[in-house]
Amino acid sequence: MSFFARFAQNRGALIGLIILLAIIVMAILAPLVFPESPWRMVQRPFLPPMEVDGFPLGTDTMGRNVAAGLMHGAWVSLLIGLVSTLVALLIGVPLGAVAGYYGGLIDDALMRFTEFFQTIPNFALAIVLVAIMQPSVTSIVLAIALVSWPPVARLVRAEFMSLRNREYVEAARLVGQTNRTIIIRQILPNTLSPIIVLASLMVATAILLESALSFLGLGDPNVMSWGYMIGAARTVIRQAWWLSFFPGVAILLTVLALNLVGEGLDDALNPKLARERS
Repeated sequence: MSFFARFAQNRGALIGLIILLAIIVMAILAPLVFPESPWRMVQRPFLPPMEVDGFPLGTDTMGRNVAAGLMHGAWVSLLIGLVSTLVALLIGVPLGAVAGYYGGLIDDALMRFTEFFQTIPNFALAIVLVAIMQPSVTSIVLAIALVSWPPVARLVRAEFMSLRNREYVEAARLVGQTNRTIIIRQILPNTLSPIIVLASLMVATAILLESALSFLGLGDPNVMSWGYMIGAARTVIRQAWWLSFFPGVAILLTVLALNLVGEGLDDALNPKLARERS
């Protein structure tokens, strides 16, 4: 059975994929549907949803279009989630691969370095890093990446330790392949399945972290994000429920979709584990 057939057997994963594709399309179409800046004041403040044509989700405390902010915010959240996860993989995969392949003192040194980052709560460290670097998309991406790479390193290390003495690795050593070639061409391709699954879950976590930072006022002041929308509306939640409800639902659906897709990828890439769970 092919990968796509195994993935399609998981209905939850298909639902998550549909939701995720819808959010991606929403982010792509945002500049076309709402070409004007989402920061622009276009109506009276606190306009309820569906009351005036052109404002299906109403307006916020400053008279800005909530629907425009929601669509433009989708692009920001997805961009930060994907890029920060990619940076975290670029840090964690090489460190975990070297530690797992060589072992010994190299492994001890790299794992102590990894544990140093894990002793500090992720959110607290992200707040400190963003505050030091000044709030911006770049600083948020770097902060989230720096608090997200340790689980990647530990996962890759465990995979390399279980694969470094396999027959095909020993055969590669006998034919004279260098350690670098063995790591990149022989072992790393066999660790991609768990890395891909972990990466899908890391994107969801990154979106939550970005939303939390923006909620606290540590988001990029030049871009609209879902976290900022919720944070700006927290003082008027009783007066204008829709200001925090719609971006909150958007975050919920995005994170849920990514988790469902991650579960589907796990089942598709590890069919034996899927059968054992069932």
